[in-house]
Amino acid sequence: MRIFRMRYLWLNSILLCVLLTSCTSVYKGLQRTEGKVDCIRQFSPAFDATLYSTQVNILKHHLSGLLFFKQMPDSSLRVVFANEMGFKFFDFEFDKQGNFTKHYLLPKMDKKAVVTTLRQDFELVLLQPDLRQAHIATDSRYRYVVVPTAKGNNYYITDTACTQLVRIEKSSKRKPVVKVWMEHYTQGTPDTVRIEHQNFRFNISLQKTVKK
Repeated sequence: MRIFRMRYLWLNSILLCVLLTSCTSVYKGLQRTEGKVDCIRQFSPAFDATLYSTQVNILKHHLSGLLFFKQMPDSSLRVVFANEMGFKFFDFEFDKQGNFTKHYLLPKMDKKAVVTTLRQDFELVLLQPDLRQAHIATDSRYRYVVVPTAKGNNYYITDTACTQLVRIEKSSKRKPVVKVWMEHYTQGTPDTVRIEHQNFRFNISLQKTVKK
């Protein structure tokens, strides 16, 4: 009976430890500080007519082709993804106020959750957040522009001087759910873009094509 009780207490201790660990925010070490939140505006891609070789993995589906960012005369931005034969996977629009329009999505992917996820992913890439409620936080290595959202925060992470974008994280209250890397900027646009969801297989990889 005594051995059983000790084992019961031991198992409870392990369970409590696991629960406490799982409930701890990975951002708990950040220190709020003063600073200009709008420094991240410099990393907003200057898409005009930019073409990327693209790989998309959504659950069991794999798509590859070309993704085209096109600035329209009315200042809206079209985001069109198609294969090399011209078969279209999706066609989205973001107007200059940030409003979103779905012009087309491949029928087998045309689910509300997929549309919402793709919209939010590209909103992170466009890097035009509402900074009115944002603040600055730091840790020993990085500077974070913290933008509150309905379910957590978006973190725009740079070096301490805000001269290089390290990554973007869309988070719940405790941990990142999406990570975005935009690297090797040339002429105002990143050569590579990677979007990785942390809780399920939904990843997008972009590599800028070389103009001939």
